[in-house]
Amino acid sequence: MLTNAHIPILGFAAWSGTGKTTLLRRLLPILAGRGIRVGMIKHAHHDFDVDTPGKDSYELRKAGAAQMLISSRRRWALMVERPIDREPPLDEVLLELDQELLDLILVEGFKHERFPKIELHRPSFGRPLLHPRDDTIVALATDAPLGAPVALPMLDLNSPDEIASYVIDTMLSEAT
Repeated sequence: MLTNAHIPILGFAAWSGTGKTTLLRRLLPILAGRGIRVGMIKHAHHDFDVDTPGKDSYELRKAGAAQMLISSRRRWALMVERPIDREPPLDEVLLELDQELLDLILVEGFKHERFPKIELHRPSFGRPLLHPRDDTIVALATDAPLGAPVALPMLDLNSPDEIASYVIDTMLSEAT
């Protein structure tokens, strides 16, 4: 249970390579265009950098800064070196977002945690469906018909407008 989610939260769960990031890159501008302020959390399974080697902020962080905040009039970013050797649970990560400035949180990854998710599925990939083993999946977005009926709302994976409407109708109308 996510005790630190104070606004609606929705995840996108799928096997690697299914197109989660591609869909989110198309979905985010649609939601923003409809006036929805979206926070985004993406889980990474590996070490990563969002800063560029050679830039001052990167070099200062690599030199030993435990926290590196870079700021301008248009944006700011905070990189924090974590001294822990474990994956933080989603509920812990939620503490880092200023939820008062958001209407909705979308999550890519954290598929084994318990919160509402849309499953993305491409039958041509030959991978099993996730929802039979995850009762937190609330809808299924696919790019082709499935062999058997599914007792979930079905969405067109190639229609981000349809998915945006579903998100607004189900996640945001319930919050008001």
